[in-house]
Amino acid sequence: MGFGNIMRVETSGASATTAQQDRLGYSGVKASETMAHTDVERMGNYRTIINRVGSRYGVDPAVIAAIISRESRAGNTIKDTDGWGDHHNGFGLMQVDVNPHGGGHTPRGTWNSEEHLDQGTEILVHFIGRIKTKFPNWSREQQLKGGISAYNMGDGNVHSYDQVDAHTTGKDYSNDVVARAQWYKQHGF
Repeated sequence: MGFGNIMRVETSGASATTAQQDRLGYSGVKASETMAHTDVERMGNYRTIINRVGSRYGVDPAVIAAIISRESRAGNTIKDTDGWGDHHNGFGLMQVDVNPHGGGHTPRGTWNSEEHLDQGTEILVHFIGRIKTKFPNWSREQQLKGGISAYNMGDGNVHSYDQVDAHTTGKDYSNDVVARAQWYKQHGF
């Protein structure tokens, strides 16, 4: 789509820390694929709105699905019926950062709505744009990966492509999301 080809983005997949969330005895791309597969049935509940939002913003629906998988396990980790997670710092399927010391966003829509996915995707697109400006010599695929990393920790923490996940949750956010997105792309998203 408009921000590069997710299938061309290099990835090392999930760290051992992230893989341990599912008690996996392995890490890397295989762990990311296993976690994406675990979430695929729940993800099916959102396929229609993911596709509409992806089309509207020029973002590959597989990338949106992968962020949803990483952030909320397709809604499975949201225990609060109002859609809050991360100790009330994240909202919805894409866990939009509402912490005033973090993203400071005001949630839009219900936690599992198209309006929420619009907001999360707008934030992603914003960060991809910031990374494009910051690193104009990176390829579109590198900028996409940097934008995914910035979705988790802000563009101010992206300093180089080699260390794109140095400050992300699990030190693997963009690598894990990319591997999940590649799996979703190969499985109908």
